[in-house]
Amino acid sequence: MTTSFSVTWDYRCPFARIAHEHVVEGLLDGADWDVTFVPFSLGQVHVEEGQPDIWETPELDTGLLALQAGVVVRDLHPDRFLEVHRAFFTARHVDGAQLREADVVRDVLTKVGVDADAVFAEIATGAPLETIRKEHEAAAANFEVWGVPTFIAGDKASFVRLMETPDGDPAVARRTIERIVDLLTGWPELNEFKHTSLSR
Repeated sequence: MTTSFSVTWDYRCPFARIAHEHVVEGLLDGADWDVTFVPFSLGQVHVEEGQPDIWETPELDTGLLALQAGVVVRDLHPDRFLEVHRAFFTARHVDGAQLREADVVRDVLTKVGVDADAVFAEIATGAPLETIRKEHEAAAANFEVWGVPTFIAGDKASFVRLMETPDGDPAVARRTIERIVDLLTGWPELNEFKHTSLSR
């Protein structure tokens, strides 16, 4: 039976990277998951009251360029999305690249065989930014999402903070994501479970 869920992302968040590594690893291994990847701007979340929304000044935000590129690939080249998605997270959190820089975003796209010029031409239309705005605002309005990664299944949503990537092990990835979705849908009485200290 197919497991359906959504998960938010912003490439700047290290915990989003960890969670999405599990999701991508599981999907690449053939997990029977129907996943909706939802862009969510951390820049917009941190706009101070009375200031213009980040959608009005996207060039000032450090994460919207890569987020737009990810949305373009998700929507126009879905067969390449998982590879591009992982590559952007790796560039930011493993290689320390600055994804606000167009040359860096272009380099990530080119290395995984995606036409960077075509992606940037689509970004220039303004459509990807509008898509992000709509999906961000819908997540916030419908599920009170405030951060990434938030998992959504049915009418339930939960922010999830994992501490380790699957390290290339699809069995770990599958088990981890299925536990999360099972807790979300099968045990809604659990509201918060947080370790008071870390063992590492």
